[in-house]
Amino acid sequence: MPTDISLSPLIAATAQWLTRAYPSGRGALERSLAEAQSRQAVTLAAWLRYPTDLDVQLVALTGPGGTGRLDWITGSDAADPAAAGDPLDDAWRSWVDEVVASWAACLLSTPALAAAAARAVSGTDHVGTVPVAFRRLTEPAPDDHRAAALLRHPDLLAPVAELHRSRLLERLGA
Repeated sequence: MPTDISLSPLIAATAQWLTRAYPSGRGALERSLAEAQSRQAVTLAAWLRYPTDLDVQLVALTGPGGTGRLDWITGSDAADPAAAGDPLDDAWRSWVDEVVASWAACLLSTPALAAAAARAVSGTDHVGTVPVAFRRLTEPAPDDHRAAALLRHPDLLAPVAELHRSRLLERLGA
């Protein structure tokens, strides 16, 4: 099974969590730009976290863990679980990976770190599965910054980014 398909639920769910936790409050174009940046950051982080086909198969088997601590840290956890609505509407939350979200937050707030991460994935099993240039992360344009002001704000991202920043730096040899 190709690794990009196996990581797809994890990437989609984690990117969705990031864009909901740090939304772009502007028009459709800016929301799309913010979503693209979130997706690129999460893809790069997931490829770093799960560099081999075996790693991908293991996370697909065991599951990534969910949003519990991330929701608590960002203050988006529901005080009353009954008020949260239909549990099936939030089933995607079980596919959110806390480490990947933390690493993506680091990459979004530091383009130089994103560039180092993009170089690091060149030796993984993922290269060649999906052609991706992580330009929105490594060389963000002014429009990228405007569209994702909350998603790229280092102070706002800090509680999530600091969860696993040391592991990312270790992985990158920084």
